Amino acid sequence: MVFQSKRMGQVPPYLFADINKKKAAMIQSGIDVIDLGIGDPDLPPPSHIVEKLAEELQDPKNLKYPSFIGCAEFRQAVADFYKRHYDVELDPETEVLALIGSKEGIAHIVPTLIDPGDYVLIPDPSYPVYRMATLLANGRYYEMPLLKENNFEPDFSQIPADIIEHSKLMFLNYPGNPTAATVELEFFEQAVAFSKEHQIPIAHDSAYHMVTFGDYKAPSILQVDGAKDSVVEFGSLSKTYSMTGFRIGYVVGNKAIIKALADLKGNTDTGQFTPIQKAAAFALNSDQSCITKYNQVYAERMAVALEGLASIGINVDPPKGSFFIWAPVPENYTSTEFVTKVLEKAGVILSSGNAFGPSGEGYFRMSLSVPSDRLFEAIKRIKQNLQVVNQ
Repeated sequence: MVFQSKRMGQVPPYLFADINKKKAAMIQSGIDVIDLGIGDPDLPPPSHIVEKLAEELQDPKNLKYPSFIGCAEFRQAVADFYKRHYDVELDPETEVLALIGSKEGIAHIVPTLIDPGDYVLIPDPSYPVYRMATLLANGRYYEMPLLKENNFEPDFSQIPADIIEHSKLMFLNYPGNPTAATVELEFFEQAVAFSKEHQIPIAHDSAYHMVTFGDYKAPSILQVDGAKDSVVEFGSLSKTYSMTGFRIGYVVGNKAIIKALADLKGNTDTGQFTPIQKAAAFALNSDQSCITKYNQVYAERMAVALEGLASIGINVDPPKGSFFIWAPVPENYTSTEFVTKVLEKAGVILSSGNAFGPSGEGYFRMSLSVPSDRLFEAIKRIKQNLQVVNQ
């Protein structure tokens, strides 16, 4: 007997669930595994945010059912953040919605906006949830190739007219996962113009918008004039403040889309725990020096990793954002072959590029979510086993 819908038969296990199983088995066998696969920061949440959470836990009023749209304090904090950081005005009542992490909102916006058979335009390679949410909604997806020669930006002119006609949503993601690509505001202007011309709303995944290096400052798509006519932007506190386990995020922008998403969420969840929302509001409103400090740590790790990769013949341009390195695999190996060899011979977990989409073939993703000494050790192991890998 098969207790599974046809819909679920199309959906593979989540990418990192399989990786975690392999990791657990290797650790159990006594192998010192260095996990550079998943983007879960090892840096702790800043102490002032944890202390605020503990404080809010003491108030009995915060222990009741939360508001499914988000407490007023959190929504106002998001609006204030956008005004300070981007000079974008948001109405916290109608243009901000709290999420149980941005992943949840990204998954829910697909059935909010598409009907069975509709297309979703998805970057390739990209965060796997875009595809899986589309399949779960009985939709279809069209993969927009992200190529190095085009700065890992989709070429909207290459999307077939019949696909455009049946598309009801487009995902974008910058700074990008897995590519670590960044864009300037001009790209978002092109995207918004395309969106309006073809009446296809855009969901911009901005999870890594505050993880940037040097003088680069990631723009918000909402900085484009008129963007709120057809665009929403997802944000998360997971990467910015190392609050992955808190599961708190938000979506901002077009009020009609946000209302529809709120209606779906109101019928499927009961919102995030109020003390977490209030701690998140405090994070957005309080001292932001922790962001600069953490980004400096990632920059130092980036330098170690890039130098190490170059020493084994893998050269990568330094990314301006995210804490990932998107690198080409050595010649004569597929993505899967390379990361499998590195795992088996060096005990180092990397993410295979093709796991993020067909255009990811020929690449691997390395996360900077371990200390520099572990990165150094990982590169050392790969270097020591490279001759084996390349045989």
